[in-house]
Amino acid sequence: MSGGLLVAGTTSDAGKSVVTAGICRWLVRQGVKVAPFKGQNMSLNSFVTREGAEIGRAQAMQAQAARVEPSALMNPVLLKPGSDRSSQVVLMGRPVGELSASGYHGGRQEALLGTVVDCLERLRGTYDAVICEGAGSPAEINLRRTDIVNMGIARAARLPVVVVGDIDRGGVFASFFGTTALLSPEDQALVAGYIVNKFRGDVSLLEPGIDMLRGLTGRHTYGILPFAHGLGIDEEDGLRVSLRGAVRESVVAPPVGEDVLRVAVCAVPLMSNFTDVDALAAEPGVVVRFVDRPEELADADLVVVPGTRGTVRALEWLRERGLARELARRAAEGRPVLGICGGFQVLGEHIDDEVESRAGSVTGLGLLPVRVRFAAEKTLARPTGEALGERVEGYEIHHGVAEVLGGDRFISDDDGHSLDGCRVGAVWGTHWHGALESDGFRRRFLERVASAAGRRFVPAPDTSFGVLREEQLDRLGDLIEEHADTDALMRLIEQGAPAGLPFIAPGAPA
Repeated sequence: MSGGLLVAGTTSDAGKSVVTAGICRWLVRQGVKVAPFKGQNMSLNSFVTREGAEIGRAQAMQAQAARVEPSALMNPVLLKPGSDRSSQVVLMGRPVGELSASGYHGGRQEALLGTVVDCLERLRGTYDAVICEGAGSPAEINLRRTDIVNMGIARAARLPVVVVGDIDRGGVFASFFGTTALLSPEDQALVAGYIVNKFRGDVSLLEPGIDMLRGLTGRHTYGILPFAHGLGIDEEDGLRVSLRGAVRESVVAPPVGEDVLRVAVCAVPLMSNFTDVDALAAEPGVVVRFVDRPEELADADLVVVPGTRGTVRALEWLRERGLARELARRAAEGRPVLGICGGFQVLGEHIDDEVESRAGSVTGLGLLPVRVRFAAEKTLARPTGEALGERVEGYEIHHGVAEVLGGDRFISDDDGHSLDGCRVGAVWGTHWHGALESDGFRRRFLERVASAAGRRFVPAPDTSFGVLREEQLDRLGDLIEEHADTDALMRLIEQGAPAGLPFIAPGAPA
């Protein structure tokens, strides 16, 4: 078997990432050696592979679902937005420049098709199956000529395609039909059918629509996946909707008589790797909320200033919103604040940036004795160290180089020499993403937070973020195994799109 499949979607956020991960986990449980793939990803949530390559965090999650080590081959092109009009282009794990949207789609993207196809073929030469994820919708006909992630890669590699639709949004049948009808005959020949995602209720009520859809399109529906809470793991594009009220909350109550810990995350512009706080939300009794107003910090036991692709812009935003004053007040009162990556940088005294914002010399919030200089070369690393007497692992993705001028050390090497970050009072800062996923360190850190906040909160002694993540991935595999036509899906992966799929003319049902 050397098969493959492209999981496309009627829209962004239709569920392509989790369906791809679910198929990967289902296949590996069947003994299939499988790998994920996304030719081009636009995301501020990224990850560093063991060889030091930057890829989308969703592809790293899918690799974990497939029980394989993530690599740059799985996401050869990553776009990291710096504004509404431009993005940093990361090619094979390394940044190669900043391009406007028109410049990228005007020729640069099309030139990358060969690289994308080559990476896919290299994976197919190693694995039994490669499950590819599309981006946005294949029916974005204005972008079809330069497409390298949807029907462009499907045509180049002769991949069968299933289209995922989010029925929770409404209009899923129209979306399936319209998506297919807008494609060319050659593209339609690869669209084998559909997967309905996030269905609530009695499936029998949906079945007449499924039958009518087959009559209109001549295509099979490969699954009706139920709505499942708590599966929004490692999203690609940040919180697309308004952040007001967005909460990541533990589903496990704290022990009786113990306090809840409230964590407020400043929803800075171009927020990156907000998944860092998922490990906090995994702790019983910890509630994580994204905020953008100073009054929302009042009852927080810990405030996190997360990573961002726009450090200087985030600094300006904190000041404009009045959040900077609240952070300074918290520091003066000895109330906990944690800065991660760009958030660490804004807590420092001074920023010299001729790379990211080209703003030059900028005064920071002055809560940590740190001066930051932006370097042209990006730091990409998977370091390990010790913090609060516990082993800690993380990953670094930043242009800013920090010079720590004082304070207490935060993360050290085995000999006690400082590796990264610092602490002054209850204000902490580090460049390391993912550090809170180290269970022992997270518990010790939350103990410090609870003590400084005057809470009786005690972290659960047995919470394992890694185990919880595996349970989530197994739930995704269960969704496919229990609610998809797995026999038909396996045939599709092994044999490709069925021959003779009918062409649907736009506006004229077949």
